[in-house]
Amino acid sequence: MITFYFNGSPNPTKVALFLEEAGLPYEAVAVDTRKGEQFAPDFLKLNPNGKVPVLVDDGQVVFDSNAILLYLAEKTGRFLPPSSERAALLSWLMFVATGIGPFSGQAVHFRNFAPEKVPYANDRYQYEAKRHYGVLDRHLAEHEWMVGEAYGIVDMAVWGWARMLPFVMGEDAYADLPNVKRHVDAIAARPAAAKAVALKDRFTFKAEFDAEARGHMFKHLAKVG
Repeated sequence: MITFYFNGSPNPTKVALFLEEAGLPYEAVAVDTRKGEQFAPDFLKLNPNGKVPVLVDDGQVVFDSNAILLYLAEKTGRFLPPSSERAALLSWLMFVATGIGPFSGQAVHFRNFAPEKVPYANDRYQYEAKRHYGVLDRHLAEHEWMVGEAYGIVDMAVWGWARMLPFVMGEDAYADLPNVKRHVDAIAARPAAAKAVALKDRFTFKAEFDAEARGHMFKHLAKVG
């Protein structure tokens, strides 16, 4: 049995999408990051970086959402392109891991959560988020799916953050990204996507983004004694 440590944020949700698409049995374990549960000693033994998602599969521990997607795809032999597309698979998966994810996350932080407005930082990350999604949009203008001729793990990896673009860059974020929007909508229409998004609703997570939540989510705000 797979144990899946998650919350409802973009990175765990794309792993939930794979699990639902593949019909793999799994036990979902909620990790409430606003309560600091990601820093519990038992969780840090699984992921020393203190982040979700984490997958435990028959004693094998995998963390980082993109690594988990690749692990599950190789384990099941599903949602992978032909071997001739292996280089493209790795290139685009790492593009998501090192570009889309980090720049989206920082764009969200400085746009929505920074305790003080930092125009330079906000402009920097908004620019880089828009630039990275522009790369995706141009690629998707010529391809239905990210790699090869079929839906696969890179599409799942992209969807995790791309479905949140209005939160990342504002309500008009899709205006200049029609191909990203088409891609998001195609995945959102899949039954597995609805199940992945709804997974969080089976659990109770802290809703308030109060001082306690900020302290757990943004450790750099804590005063050094």
